[in-house]
Amino acid sequence: MPTAIATIFLGIALLGVAITLASALLARRGAPLPILATWPSVTILKPLHGADPALADNLESVFAQAYAGPVQIVFGAREATDSGMAIARQLAGAHPGADVACIVDASRWGANNKLSNLINMMPAAHGEVIIVADSDTRWAPDTVGQLVAALAVPGTGLASCLIAGQAGAGFWSRLAAMDLSYRYMPAVLLGIALGLARPVLGPTVALRHDTLAAIGGFGAFVDMLADDYEIGRAVRRTGLRTIVAPLFVTHICDDRSFAALWGHELRWSITVFRIDPLGYVGSLLLHGLSLSLIGALIAGFTPPAIGIVVAAIGARALVKARMDRMAGNRAGSLALLPLRDLLSFALFCATFFVDNVNWRGTKFRVTRDGKLHSQ
Repeated sequence: MPTAIATIFLGIALLGVAITLASALLARRGAPLPILATWPSVTILKPLHGADPALADNLESVFAQAYAGPVQIVFGAREATDSGMAIARQLAGAHPGADVACIVDASRWGANNKLSNLINMMPAAHGEVIIVADSDTRWAPDTVGQLVAALAVPGTGLASCLIAGQAGAGFWSRLAAMDLSYRYMPAVLLGIALGLARPVLGPTVALRHDTLAAIGGFGAFVDMLADDYEIGRAVRRTGLRTIVAPLFVTHICDDRSFAALWGHELRWSITVFRIDPLGYVGSLLLHGLSLSLIGALIAGFTPPAIGIVVAAIGARALVKARMDRMAGNRAGSLALLPLRDLLSFALFCATFFVDNVNWRGTKFRVTRDGKLHSQ
């Protein structure tokens, strides 16, 4: 029996190695976007909740955009004493020529606090294009221009960006950054390349103001955990496409402890599971290194089993090298990759037994339809 179990684990691991190699070989950013003759006005919505690590640098990257059209920046917080809003006001003062609005409104419209914040910010927004950017996200200077160019492609209703992880708070944040860069992004790029996925990546999302109105505004999604996914699905129902633009934004990870890392990654994992249960089960194949190690342990580390483990490590190293080169960003060291993969596998397994999440200090139960319910 142990031999049979080991064979099953090692066989699945081999298939996982093949898929990992495919993700490395097929991953690419896509063709450059065209330069437009005219550039529409843009409103950038930055919802805030406290002072994330490097928040000032993240917000400064918004002011530093080299965009040819008018840009408005709207910051929003629930409380006037919010430390993130204080930083936003300081930066606005350092850029007196910028069109900036700071909205403080505690009104709550549903379980999703981020969307409640966005709803409160929207009356101040006057741009033809709306870009929503998380506070822990940092942009290259051409991000707005690239997103607007992506939206200008005929039939496109929403554009999001690829994500590169970067540590902002030490060891645990480095592991979090590695998960984004070396597990999540390769899977997204593989899905896009094979035509199996139409992802909307939440850290930065752009759509036209009239498209947002046509799908009911942010209020239509205020009780959803996977609001970015639901917004994308609503856009596609209008007959428009959702695309991932060929550029990276940097997500600054701020996990300072194992508990913080586990909590936020479990929330992401539950989100994916609720959106696509069968696809989530199928993502077992993305854990080839962990499966090979388990199989090798059961088999007693026989030479064939060790060979599969080595192949799995090599495939993951190739993915890491590929993603570092594409993003121009090194999320973490190769030496940490086995630990990162084992932690990801543990989270994968735990997701099947959990139906509640902790989101910025508030506990929610997540039902099968992906809705949040306060506990």
